[in-house]
Amino acid sequence: MAAISKNKKYQYFFFLIITFYSIFNGGNSNLLIQINFLLISLFFIFCLKDKNYNLHFRYFFNQNKFSIYLYLLFLVYLLFQILPLPINSLKFFSPEKFYFLNLLNNEISFSSISLAPSNTFFQFLNFCSLLIVVFILKMIFYRERHKQRFYLFLSIIGFLSACFGTLLYLTGSTDLLSFKSFNSGVSTGFFVSRTVFSIFLLFCFISSLEYLKRSQISERNFFSRAYVRLFIIFITIGIITSFSRIGNFLLLNVVLFYLLNEFFLKKQNSNLFRNVILIIVFVDIVVLGLYFGSFRIVERFLFLKNEFSEITNPDVNLMRFQIIKFSLNQIYNYLIFGYGAGGFETMFQLSFPNLSNSFANHAHSDLIEFVGEVGLLGFALFFLSISSFLKEFIKFNFKNLLLIFCMCIILLFDFSLHIPFIQFLFVCFFVLNQKFTKLS
Repeated sequence: MAAISKNKKYQYFFFLIITFYSIFNGGNSNLLIQINFLLISLFFIFCLKDKNYNLHFRYFFNQNKFSIYLYLLFLVYLLFQILPLPINSLKFFSPEKFYFLNLLNNEISFSSISLAPSNTFFQFLNFCSLLIVVFILKMIFYRERHKQRFYLFLSIIGFLSACFGTLLYLTGSTDLLSFKSFNSGVSTGFFVSRTVFSIFLLFCFISSLEYLKRSQISERNFFSRAYVRLFIIFITIGIITSFSRIGNFLLLNVVLFYLLNEFFLKKQNSNLFRNVILIIVFVDIVVLGLYFGSFRIVERFLFLKNEFSEITNPDVNLMRFQIIKFSLNQIYNYLIFGYGAGGFETMFQLSFPNLSNSFANHAHSDLIEFVGEVGLLGFALFFLSISSFLKEFIKFNFKNLLLIFCMCIILLFDFSLHIPFIQFLFVCFFVLNQKFTKLS
């Protein structure tokens, strides 16, 4: 029996972290954020002990000092948001919070900028984890076959999650093996939200297509290609039966992106891969979509239909568009320093104290929520850091454009990007799509 190589051992442990994310609701709780941070930090320290990985890390750090230092400054800014400040200084840093504190008539000497300091601290840990994930990826994934290994694993884990989610949907059970689906009549897998589940499966769908596109036709990988094609069918069914409007909309657009690239943009076309895409369109999406979703699936592709009706109907109260509009207005109240990362729910409750059991813990627009939470100063630091790191992506690259398109849609019209696992996957895809170093 052949011994497992060092790279495989490290990469398999990284895959275990992905599995943990996918099973436990995408790491979407303060407790899970702490566990994720500990796992990723310990794994990073363990990787640094290897001389080759340490060399990869130092090379990457030296090549990206400016963007990394900006990101570290952003992390320091998040800590500043939870730093106890003299109450009178909030007249400058957060006039709106100063106003609320005065309404309490309590003897408070110090308070932070953040409306929810504990949540801001956990978001600080989460953003630390994302930076460490970048370091790990650049250390242990440095060859094309490593990227293929990542794509294959994500295809497998997507297949298993889709099977479990579809099983919940077909059986109509909302409590199977102690995993509860809080959206009856839809697939959610191990996730609470069907939308987050569909976005996760969308990454698995793209991974499967990338694996098929990059795999050469040979006897050695014929069976793996056949398995991945089978996985795509179940992943597609999982997205369809989630009945997530944005998930199904992005699924259709991802396939259209690949068709456009294969027929018009790619210089060297693969007839086999082109045929696979056409089969996915007519069999997986059209036939299986109508079978599992009937004509509900057509409505799900029109993901902004309800939002436009909300704009024209003044009687609709606190639906998606109204919450986005409210969140946009709140940016002006906390313009420079924000109301604290993870503080949206607290801000919403302060603004609507008489809604009894109704509340919103996200803004249905991740971009507007993020700008409101960290303010213009925090957003500027974060944006400069990320744009500096992604400067190589300005040139045309099909997969980068696809990822940026999906990210923009989610940022503007959805809340999935504030889930740690979805952030994790975007980081993985962007980093792995960079050119590999020639150190090894």
